[in-house]
Amino acid sequence: MTAPGPTTTPPPAGPVRAGVLSRLAGETLLRLYRGFGYAIAPLLPLLFARRARRGKEDEARRGERFGRASRPRPDGPLVWLHAASVGEMNASRPLVRALRERGLGVLLTTGTVTSARIAATEADPGVIHQFVPYDAPPGIGRFLDHWRPDLAITAESEIWPTTISALAWRGIPLAIASATMSPRSARGWRRMRPFAHAIFSRISLCLAQTAEDAERLREFGAPRVEVCGNLKFDGGELPVDPAALEAIRQVLGSRPVWLAASTHEGEEAMVAEVHEALRGELPGLLTVIVPRHPERGGAIAAGLAARGLRIARRSDDLLPEPDCDIYLGDTIGEMGLYYRIAPVAFIGKSLVPEGGQNPLEAARLGTAIITGPHVFNLLDIYTPLFTAKGAEVVHDTGELAAAVRRLLGDRALATRQAAIAADVARAGSGALDASLAALSPLLPPARDAGR
Repeated sequence: MTAPGPTTTPPPAGPVRAGVLSRLAGETLLRLYRGFGYAIAPLLPLLFARRARRGKEDEARRGERFGRASRPRPDGPLVWLHAASVGEMNASRPLVRALRERGLGVLLTTGTVTSARIAATEADPGVIHQFVPYDAPPGIGRFLDHWRPDLAITAESEIWPTTISALAWRGIPLAIASATMSPRSARGWRRMRPFAHAIFSRISLCLAQTAEDAERLREFGAPRVEVCGNLKFDGGELPVDPAALEAIRQVLGSRPVWLAASTHEGEEAMVAEVHEALRGELPGLLTVIVPRHPERGGAIAAGLAARGLRIARRSDDLLPEPDCDIYLGDTIGEMGLYYRIAPVAFIGKSLVPEGGQNPLEAARLGTAIITGPHVFNLLDIYTPLFTAKGAEVVHDTGELAAAVRRLLGDRALATRQAAIAADVARAGSGALDASLAALSPLLPPARDAGR
């Protein structure tokens, strides 16, 4: 079995260089893009207000989205690390810890309300969280004027032309960690190749997940690309509050429990249908639903109650009493608790065509994994899992019910499948060490971690 991981093999070729006319066209397009950013800047408050009404922005921290810092810049070297949302932020945690161990301050930016709430639990005062500003001047300028990072690192596939050009103009190196480019994204960039070259040629270092990603990044002019693997494989076990875990285990006793993790709209109704199909066969069955976006908890609870299901919401500080059908985990930062009480988990965003969610958190905690077929955003993780038979694919509620029934009814099977998944997770590790080695020339001088 081959899992994604770091490689020390030198790249077979350098970046593809654009011709003079292509470079001129690319620079012109980039200037037009920045000009468009200036033109739409007065409309961005309207976009913010619309997103805030939908719960997608934090009104109290509005200024951050326009580059107005809510915290002072700390003294000393500072690395700006951007992670788009919860998945990228969790994957970046080992890198953040490594940077802090080197005595570097870390400015962590994200773009979602949920990720900001999780970041608020960060205990290290050397890690400052801000919402990332919109990719338009003058907000980006205000942001960089205030924070003056020595190095910028962004996770996976976050490509923002104005930000990239502003960093390059100021001489601030930019690295892409766990860099990925899907065939679909590559096709899109090829349609505007000069523009792509103008952007990617300004990125100092791309730490590609796979050789295929590296090849595509070089195609668009990235000057330095190294294959380092996927940082998601280097994450540790999710934390848990021992008292909370013991309390819920005492209430559950020997009840059969399964988890629907990181569900998206449409999947909760499918999960409820599975519960209704199985509760007659599995007396005392408890289904735990943890939506990817906890703010949807009220709407999910109302929909489940309308089906006649008995619900307890974690956000109400309730425990699943014996008559509870669905335990709704609409809280922040407790996935480690939910995985530890469920021997079987369906990983969401996969029965709807949204691209899947990271299954490695479940794998590390000994949970048998079920997923839908729509995992196109995470094929580098799911492919070795499927090859080793460490995860099961289902296509509809009937197949999901059958898989849950089988795994809850045969604990030896569930344990064996979970052990295979854990082996795959371990086999893919190593990206952190490879990434740090590649980043070393770009890192600012370290100082004592205690300062």
